[in-house]
Amino acid sequence: MVEKNLDFRSDTVTLPTPEMREAMAKAELGDDVYGEDPTVNKLEKLAARMLGKEAALLVTSGTQGNLVSVLAHTMRGDEIILEAESHIYLNEVGGYAVIGGLTARPVRGEMGWMRPEDIEAAIRPPNIHYPRTGLICVENTHNRAGGIPLTPEQLEADWEVAKRHGLPVHMDGARIFNAAVALRVDVKELARYADSVMFCLSKGLCAPVGSLVVGSEEFIERARKYRKMLGGGMRQAGIIAAPGIIALTKMVDRLEEDHENAKLLAEGLRDLGIKILHPVMTNMVYIDVSPLGWTGEDWRKACEQLGWKSFGWPHSPIVRLVTHYGIEREDIESFLDGLRRLVPKRV
Repeated sequence: MVEKNLDFRSDTVTLPTPEMREAMAKAELGDDVYGEDPTVNKLEKLAARMLGKEAALLVTSGTQGNLVSVLAHTMRGDEIILEAESHIYLNEVGGYAVIGGLTARPVRGEMGWMRPEDIEAAIRPPNIHYPRTGLICVENTHNRAGGIPLTPEQLEADWEVAKRHGLPVHMDGARIFNAAVALRVDVKELARYADSVMFCLSKGLCAPVGSLVVGSEEFIERARKYRKMLGGGMRQAGIIAAPGIIALTKMVDRLEEDHENAKLLAEGLRDLGIKILHPVMTNMVYIDVSPLGWTGEDWRKACEQLGWKSFGWPHSPIVRLVTHYGIEREDIESFLDGLRRLVPKRV
């Protein structure tokens, strides 16, 4: 029986499964800073193997994972190229600038994808007046583009530009398993077009804490040192690695349920006159409630009446809804039934 979790705000609100809770209680532990936590070591080897990389590093969060990756790839004073609405650029507190001494060159993408010719144009030529281009960052799935998965072909096109210029590529793959499931490809096919990948255990995969960074052994050693610098040197971290192992071995395939629920939700909302802003391909539905004469705050209050949590602001009619473990098809159907009683009647 799935524990209900009627919350559209994010897939970060997922609760660990009973099997994860049991694994935490029984985890074999050691000091991870010394490399002696066997459960962490097992998780890192599993992650590296699944994504086709040499090594992996457990980090406390996706933000920390992205930051240690960016730092490990660059030198102070470098410029990084990333999509203009990417998570690293907009939602990670400017860590690349504050801690890394880096500048950003945002490139406007098409549904989250930076076209290779636009990346090429953004790469700095050698010039005493310019910062050195040090890294290209991609995001898959792309959050602000509606959870759109980037295809292997799109990633390969950007990768080829990077390699032509001798540049590394880092992938913010917080939801890379959503992308792989939606595209019906092995996750390795997405990870192969990045020198490093960060992905989250604590979103759709339902683990309570943690993300992983994968890459070459040399890269991971540099990232490990930056993790320590950022206060991420964990001790008996097997207690959070244990549910991560369950996440990777038991929770990937069920992501398809979240995608189907998101599509069902989008169809029902569209029938009510609500505008769907992006193609729904994974577990995100971006909506515009202004056709109802509502603000985001009106939406939030309507959801609250129905026993659901959802973001919504007075100044914007745009809302993101995320499906995840704890929300089942019957819950979506019940929500839509309730919403039909609350929305203004269509003329």
